Amino acid sequence: MKDFKVIEIKKSVYESNDKEAESLRQELKDQELFLLNLMSSPGSGKTSTVLRTIEALGEEMRIGVLEADLDSSVDAGTVAETGTKVIQLHSGGMCHLDALMTREGIEALGTEGLDLAILENIGNLICTAEYDTGAAKNAMILSVPEGHDKPLKYPIMFSMVDVLLVNKIDAMDFFDFDMSKLTEYVTRLNKDIKIIPISAKTGEGIDQWADWLRNEVKNWKQNK
Repeated sequence: MKDFKVIEIKKSVYESNDKEAESLRQELKDQELFLLNLMSSPGSGKTSTVLRTIEALGEEMRIGVLEADLDSSVDAGTVAETGTKVIQLHSGGMCHLDALMTREGIEALGTEGLDLAILENIGNLICTAEYDTGAAKNAMILSVPEGHDKPLKYPIMFSMVDVLLVNKIDAMDFFDFDMSKLTEYVTRLNKDIKIIPISAKTGEGIDQWADWLRNEVKNWKQNK
């Protein structure tokens, strides 16, 4: 049998991406641009939450949005109707964005004059969690219909995010969703996580979310 090399490509790819992500993060910090990586399952309400965020903070911050999808421009069109600077990113079939893709998107969006850039990542709870995009903070949305047991099924995602938005709380009465159990499961994985119940439909909890994001952006700029 001939000798052959075995290359641990997963480790190599991750290490390369981590270096690129750290470089991008520092560049954005030097530019005083806060990048938020927003992740979730499809249908959890990412775009609706982005719209509520723009509504809450758009008067005090200059916001840009990067909409990532496999092959669609529907969400970018929705955001563009608000007058917000937005760009659509197509991943070419990949289920995640890495730091190089994010850099390309940021450069195409343009950073001049922006305080906050929101990356609406591709909808899934697996591979998006495994790639550092270079964001200042990572957030995820869990919608009530998905159930309170999701942290048991997707621990990597819940262990790496800084804030968890529990969306569609206006529908809580229609689903067997236990907020106390969710909190227990999540904090077991991530003791420092911030959990904020919201309804992108009614606006409930959006003020608390906006306050959290406002403070994070402020601290990011102060700690250059």
